[in-house]
Amino acid sequence: MIPSILPTYNRAPFAFAKGENAWLTTEDGARVLDFGAGIAVNALGHANPDLVAALTDQAQRLWHVSNLYQVPQQQRLADLLVAHTFADTVFFTNSGTESCELAVKMARKYWFDKGTPRSTIVTFTGSFHGRSSAGIAAAGSEKMTRGFGPLLPGFTNLAWGDHDALEATLDDSIAAVLVEPVQGEGGIRPLPDQCLKGLREACDRHGILLIADEVQCGMGRTGKLFAHEWAGVAPDIMMVAKGIGGGFPLGAVLATEDAASGMTAGTHGSTYGGNPLACAVGARVMEVMTADGFLDDVNRKAARLRQGLEGLIAAHPGVFEHVRGQGLMLGLKCKVPAVELVKAGYAQHILTVPAADEVVRLLPPLTITDDDLTEGLARLDAAAASLAP
Repeated sequence: MIPSILPTYNRAPFAFAKGENAWLTTEDGARVLDFGAGIAVNALGHANPDLVAALTDQAQRLWHVSNLYQVPQQQRLADLLVAHTFADTVFFTNSGTESCELAVKMARKYWFDKGTPRSTIVTFTGSFHGRSSAGIAAAGSEKMTRGFGPLLPGFTNLAWGDHDALEATLDDSIAAVLVEPVQGEGGIRPLPDQCLKGLREACDRHGILLIADEVQCGMGRTGKLFAHEWAGVAPDIMMVAKGIGGGFPLGAVLATEDAASGMTAGTHGSTYGGNPLACAVGARVMEVMTADGFLDDVNRKAARLRQGLEGLIAAHPGVFEHVRGQGLMLGLKCKVPAVELVKAGYAQHILTVPAADEVVRLLPPLTITDDDLTEGLARLDAAAASLAP
């Protein structure tokens, strides 16, 4: 029988009926601890009361009017984002993939309007920028691109961490550098602060735009609102999605006035991007995350989780190598296949997410309780014990 859903996913044997903060309940009543948060999407947990209230209130008023008209909810969220970031202006999308498309267009249009033929965008191995034509061309890996040619031209993919190659490549012909401050799909690989600072300096030296992909590592995930803040630098353009909607589809591209100068009326658009429902939820997410003490609590819980993971590594030297990452975006580098640990976790009713380099991603809700962190560590311990050689 031909499946009614295109079979592009290898789905785990769970069907969930409801959720509450870090817990999910299956259709048959089993409770499962969620250390994946929908791949960093449910940043404020499942069925967060604040977000439910914001969505319900807006749903009773207005769902969609299109961007042909003023959208007050969109303006409110844009004002919050501008107030708390480097950006002067925001465009709302529905996803990280859409944000990548606009970021690429914005950078190239910037140079077109300057009268300078710059179109090449430098990217890095291990990156993930979505599955659109621009996204897979930017990532450049065979896994992402095989069978989908011809690829969108204009991307130069460099080895992650190869400073010599970067210095040799960056010159006055490059339009932009696109980088994840912390690679997610690539195996929870943070770009060291000094490297991000050096990248910013090199871009400034050659007049190159710096694009930060913070789709996965942004929105409080690393303990600051956006991961690039740890290095004390700012990009010119930033891609945002996942956590910004707390589970409701929402993305954004943030930019300085200069970087966005080429995007005038008619140069880009979206039917659903920035709709009242999404922006009402997104504004509430921003209010919660920027409230006094919220990010301090994320960092406190991150330290607690990391300490617990170090204990697991010591207890299971045949299973784990080390822990890496920042905030509540942590990765367990495994000596066994990462997918095997993920599956062992399923048996213990805990959800984690595999990544490249045999890394298991731990991306719990930022609102997870201390008790649930302890419970998660116990379940990971049991999963690891079942794999011990």
